[in-house]
Amino acid sequence: MWVPLCILPARTDGRPRPRPGVPFPPAPPATLPAGAPSPSDPAGVRRTGPRCASVAIMEPPADPRARRLFGGSARALGDLAASPFRADRDRIVASPFFARLNGVTQVVSPGGSGLLVHNRLTHSLKVAQVARAIAERLTADDRHRDLLEKLGGCDPDVVEAAALAHDLGHPPFGHLGERVLDRLARQRLGLTDGFEGNAQSYRIVTSTEIRGAATTGLDLTAAVRAALLKYPWTRLDHPDPHPRLLDPPPRGATPPPDDPDSGSSKFGAYRTEIDDLRQAREPFVGRIPDWQQTVEASVMDTADDIAYAIHDVEDFYRVGVLQQGAVAAELMAWQRESGHFRAITDAALAAAARRPGAAIERLRRQLHRKDAWIADDEAFAAAVEHVREELVEGLLAMPFDGSIEAEQYVARFSARWTTRFVDAITVVGQPAVRSGHVLLAPAQWHEVQVLKFVHHRFVLARPDLALHQRGQARLLGTLVEALLEWLLDPEEESRLPRRLHDLVELAEAELHPRTPDRIGKARGRAIVDFVAQLTDGQAVAMLDALSGRSGALWTDAFVL
Repeated sequence: MWVPLCILPARTDGRPRPRPGVPFPPAPPATLPAGAPSPSDPAGVRRTGPRCASVAIMEPPADPRARRLFGGSARALGDLAASPFRADRDRIVASPFFARLNGVTQVVSPGGSGLLVHNRLTHSLKVAQVARAIAERLTADDRHRDLLEKLGGCDPDVVEAAALAHDLGHPPFGHLGERVLDRLARQRLGLTDGFEGNAQSYRIVTSTEIRGAATTGLDLTAAVRAALLKYPWTRLDHPDPHPRLLDPPPRGATPPPDDPDSGSSKFGAYRTEIDDLRQAREPFVGRIPDWQQTVEASVMDTADDIAYAIHDVEDFYRVGVLQQGAVAAELMAWQRESGHFRAITDAALAAAARRPGAAIERLRRQLHRKDAWIADDEAFAAAVEHVREELVEGLLAMPFDGSIEAEQYVARFSARWTTRFVDAITVVGQPAVRSGHVLLAPAQWHEVQVLKFVHHRFVLARPDLALHQRGQARLLGTLVEALLEWLLDPEEESRLPRRLHDLVELAEAELHPRTPDRIGKARGRAIVDFVAQLTDGQAVAMLDALSGRSGALWTDAFVL
């Protein structure tokens, strides 16, 4: 299934198309060149035109958190909920981009593996479940009421909506696809912003998803858009000073190791959506720093960590990848020889990389380097012990056989951990730079790190998974090259996939007329948008068709 995309025709006056959330000044006089400065538009960069004139602008709602991109407060056609935040939740769930997540990798591709594991859709649903539970507990606790209000508020509907939308922009093949698309976008397509899954999610809800003929994006409230900003900065230049320049920088703000001058490796919005980002954050100005998550974003982020730590362990226990012997050897070796491991140098530890216990010692040291604000050796040792008891002596001691007893055992394991983590949530007014306002108690924070370590060490580091992922990386690279070749062929322009053609028009309209290589950059962004909105199966089927490996002319994998 293709995600439908409506697009207005390209402007004929050379000026960018309007973007919601930006003031609507009158167009410059006809005697001025297109895009030139004017009294109402000194910089010549505002996005104005017929689209703005066709929108009935309403008075902003009394609550600035409920303000939408177009400033209206009335319920739109199709909104069944009276609450604007609940309406946002419903808009996200009704979006084809949300349904697409059923075919997108969480760890192992959902198509053709035969494994019953989480995909991006089921992961998003569970993150939303945990996030709402956290928000409801916080708002019901009188001890937190004044602080939550001071920091900008915490609404369970806002938190749930953001959690449901947080993975909309993840491309085919999960985090691997994200890294590959970022490299290709920067190095092959000349896009300074590259690609980032969180920024793509924000782009979808503000730009490429279409709710109606008069709006761009889902027209979500400011609070929900702000809650979606796990990393509330752009790659290079917003806010000023940029978070990557802080010492220490916030989590995710450091540059990628392969290109240290490219800006932050994680960021929440591309420059094309910077006006939307600013408007979404307006209700929180003066309450939290420009680079800090809102409370609701912090709840969503923490819930994401909790769901990831628990459900990935659950998945790979079910399919027999997590084995008791290997996990026990690693954890118990470190417990027996922790004094020895702590005493040796980093070089000696690297030389003993394959020795049981060495990997988790590297984790302990990494936590001290990156998260000295919370890392604690006693809490770490206690976390290793608790995970060993629950996982090695508990879950993994009983091989999964699909029986009712086994299913109940898995359910109890997940329920115990989820409850333990949700019960350990607190709110702080002045968090560390690498933390949000909502965080786990130190004991549970360390337990999350150890559970995530088990997944990384015994699933993600497997050679068979690496083989599979290298093939997927090559597939994405070849697909991008094939689409670029098609897009540059003047004789085939009229036969481009309609969706790709529309995305080129959208990207071109977002760029200033005097942007260097405007057409080239628009084509590059369109290809990235196009590929990022495919499911895993659609990406494979499209490359098969483009490479001549598929003999089927008509297929239900995609619609051109």
